[in-house]
Amino acid sequence: MDRNIRDVDDVLKLLDGLFAPEADRWTADAAGWWNGFYGDRSKEVPFFVAKPDESLVSYVERGLVAPGRALDLGCGPGRNALHLASLGFEVDAVDLSDEAIGWARQRADEAGAEVRFHHGDAFALAGSELTGPYDLICDSGCFHHLPPHRRVSYLALLERLLAPGGHLALTCFASGGMGSELPDAAFYRDSRLHGGLAYTAESLRWIFSDLTEVELRRMRDEPADSPHFGEAFLWTGLFRRPDRPDGRRAALIER
Repeated sequence: MDRNIRDVDDVLKLLDGLFAPEADRWTADAAGWWNGFYGDRSKEVPFFVAKPDESLVSYVERGLVAPGRALDLGCGPGRNALHLASLGFEVDAVDLSDEAIGWARQRADEAGAEVRFHHGDAFALAGSELTGPYDLICDSGCFHHLPPHRRVSYLALLERLLAPGGHLALTCFASGGMGSELPDAAFYRDSRLHGGLAYTAESLRWIFSDLTEVELRRMRDEPADSPHFGEAFLWTGLFRRPDRPDGRRAALIER
């Protein structure tokens, strides 16, 4: 009988295997699903528009975030990455789907924007192709497609790549709108994520409790003629990493 678990990574990979590739939309095995999703650009998908999140625009306009190094997680067709580049950010953008990356590169070429695009799993690329520290990590739609156990990987990515004093700009499904509100254990019983996980404000504050909340609100619903993207079924939040880790975390990092 095989005994394959020796460390945390082995546990995470075992849990990954509980989800069918067509149901688990974040792993490398699911790249084919996302390629099919992005392959038809004529579909009426809200975030196919070439518009940045209204919240991201607002953070910069209000001086909450200043240009620096930025990472766009799950960049899709590149709408937020291109906006950040236009403001003077030095941008890396990553996505599992080569269809999405191809579309984003095309948009960048048309706009004359300089963005470094990376195709692959952000967790696997962290520290190799994706080299921090980043002053801003932007995530519009990646986090809510992670199975519960991969929050561990997500927080580790932030720990590794987000600069002290840097910001996480997060957009994800809100409870009471789109996304599943099942308890975490149910996703493992069903072997599927039911289209993505919806979060309450309290759960987001708990998950990101090592960061300082700057703002957490429902995204504004933007009309079709708006230059910005906004859907009210989403949370949008800005969190700041402390300038220095506390003593407990510093000791763990040093180990």
